[in-house]
Amino acid sequence: MITVEIPGYKRLQLNHLVLDYNGTLAVDGLLLPHVATTLNTLAEQVQVHVLTADTFGTARAALADVRCELGVLPLQAQDAAKRDYVLALGAAACVAVGNGRNDALMLQAAALGIAVLQAEGTAVVTLTAADVVTPTILDALALLTEPRRLIATLRA
Repeated sequence: MITVEIPGYKRLQLNHLVLDYNGTLAVDGLLLPHVATTLNTLAEQVQVHVLTADTFGTARAALADVRCELGVLPLQAQDAAKRDYVLALGAAACVAVGNGRNDALMLQAAALGIAVLQAEGTAVVTLTAADVVTPTILDALALLTEPRRLIATLRA
């Protein structure tokens, strides 16, 4: 569990890290450098979940050495499916990370929503649903490995 007390905001007790795959962990279906190592480090504190439509058909192989649960979603209503996944885990104990329009509802539902800006871009609705926006996935994950960064960003 990752626990962070953010003055003037809230206390986060995070048990689950829920991530989008394409555009967030990967670009054009290829896992970004250093992501696997960082996710495995975080898996010592939280359960890691990756949700994807697997547009490029590469997610399972790319994540083979990552300690995570992989959920491949149907093409329709992905936004609701991702939100419902977070709700089923217990949204109050979830941090969600994504970039696409279909990630907005899960970021909004989670106790902590992080939007990432990368090569694929980020949907505006997802930016407004997020609590924090970072330039890369490694910066987003560093908020969890170095939680004082969250305090600096979100305190009142």
